[in-house]
Amino acid sequence: MEQKLPKRSEVPVELTWNLADIYANENDWEADLKKVLSLADEFSLLSGKFTADAKSFLAAWDLYEKFLLIGYRVAEYAARYADQNTADSHGQELRGKAMSTMAQVEEKTAFFTPEVLALGADTLAGFYKEEPGLKKYEVSINEIIRTKDHVLSKEMEELIAYASELSDSPQHGASMLRDADLKFPVVKNEKGEDVQLTNGRFVPLQMSLNREVRKESFEKFYERYKEFGNTWAALYDGEVKQRRFHAKARHYNSTFEAAVDGNNVSPEVCDNLIESVHRGFDKMHRYVRLRKKLLGVDELHMYDVYAPMVADYDAKVTYEEAKELSLKALAPLGEDYLEIVKRAYAERWIDVVENEGKRGGAYSAGCYGVHPYMLLNYNNTLDDVFTLVHEMGHSMHTWYSEKNQTFLNSQYKIFVAEVASTTNEILLLEYMLKNATDKSEKAYLINHYLESFKSTLYRQTMFEEFERKTNKMAEDGTPLTFETLSDVYYNLNKEYFGEDMVSDPLIAYEWCRIPHFYYNFYVYQYATSFSAAVAIAHRILEEGTPAVEQYKKFLSSGCTEDPVSLLKIAGIDFSTGKPVDEALEVFEKAIEEMENL
Repeated sequence: MEQKLPKRSEVPVELTWNLADIYANENDWEADLKKVLSLADEFSLLSGKFTADAKSFLAAWDLYEKFLLIGYRVAEYAARYADQNTADSHGQELRGKAMSTMAQVEEKTAFFTPEVLALGADTLAGFYKEEPGLKKYEVSINEIIRTKDHVLSKEMEELIAYASELSDSPQHGASMLRDADLKFPVVKNEKGEDVQLTNGRFVPLQMSLNREVRKESFEKFYERYKEFGNTWAALYDGEVKQRRFHAKARHYNSTFEAAVDGNNVSPEVCDNLIESVHRGFDKMHRYVRLRKKLLGVDELHMYDVYAPMVADYDAKVTYEEAKELSLKALAPLGEDYLEIVKRAYAERWIDVVENEGKRGGAYSAGCYGVHPYMLLNYNNTLDDVFTLVHEMGHSMHTWYSEKNQTFLNSQYKIFVAEVASTTNEILLLEYMLKNATDKSEKAYLINHYLESFKSTLYRQTMFEEFERKTNKMAEDGTPLTFETLSDVYYNLNKEYFGEDMVSDPLIAYEWCRIPHFYYNFYVYQYATSFSAAVAIAHRILEEGTPAVEQYKKFLSSGCTEDPVSLLKIAGIDFSTGKPVDEALEVFEKAIEEMENL
């Protein structure tokens, strides 16, 4: 019997998020949408006037934060509503209205940064003395000064703002194709039943113990992506072109340099990561050999990558069981931490199960002054439990930052964004390993730990190399076609997995399905964050309260310091490759433990 996805209206309300916490109804949302533009119009009248004296300067910053916060809520509501069902035209209409409004806001406020920069250090120092209230905005003001070499004239900033809505088009188009328009064929599951293949069901099917199920779903899934190859290439090419436009306009040497500078991180941090991972290829290849041996296959194929190396352990976990497990695993973080997690479960912060048209994957999104929201596509697998605590980590980072910082100071940089989520995952893993009741369960969990290293530290670094290579190709004048992009991805896949893995030709098209390739060099931060999280989780378990307090200080700090300095609060130093090297040593020990088992 074919397993069809439920319609949105068929999902139990307790498994959906409650958007009424942001706006009770759409009339309230529409009112704020208009209010944002009205306040932005009011703000635009300050051009050429707000730097006249300290009082005017402070009033401008107060108004700036006010309408940005309202705009943030307007955009978040629309995005959450649209993601519930990407095929729902009303949701897309809300998202479109919000995006258009925020693009207009950018245009109306483009004068602000250039005029702040024109003040000069002495004038600013005088303003701080006259108006102590400006201290609230010092972090944001310093960030503007830091990037002064890349800030343009008022007219040029307005022109850049005009292009912002256009710049989102490749990502939006890829999302529409991937989540709404792309339809997959039916495949057979382990019981011989017809199952509708979807983006959300692909990985669970790849985890099947039946190799034929894995092979069929792998081939049909990527064949479908291949059919739209030229469209995927055109969308990605559009993404790279808009990055190049912004990088060139702001006088950066490359799209990569522009992206990392936006996070206030040195390019060397990413270079160190890639160098460390390349030095650790021997460990990854050793893992691949172990996987081949434990699966007992003559040839290890790409459709064997997700199959559990321990076959005799059933790791199905219901959502209710997952919630209880998460509370036990996160207990070392303290009762105050757990109370917020319980609120997230009780107050419907989470959209739990897959439905027709729902955005794939998982995420956490903040909404300042309300609470974070989490999107899941829960399928009762052990991976889904880890995804739950992962997204909860994001939400708790957001919660602590928003409770301890102003709106502008709460917006932590992407570089540190994956640390809290991955720390939660490792705490869950360590809890489950400690409480494993038999050898097969322990082996299954070590398998998951190895998978985490493979999928996060190695795979995300491979993704980063794909982005860097393809952006560099475009900058050097090489056309980004479906063939050239697929060749780059295929060769990287072979290099990372080594000679003991058969790199099936269809894996060359995997890049098409990765939404993060539209997030402007986001992915390397999964790998650095994973390395940091390995160290932080072990410190918490070994040192207890002092490490927990340092960690919560990090969570509460928002963007009040640069990301590398913030991580030093939690005891991690990314000015060297040491955190990655040490994480790879943990990976090697886990491989040895699995070999011994």
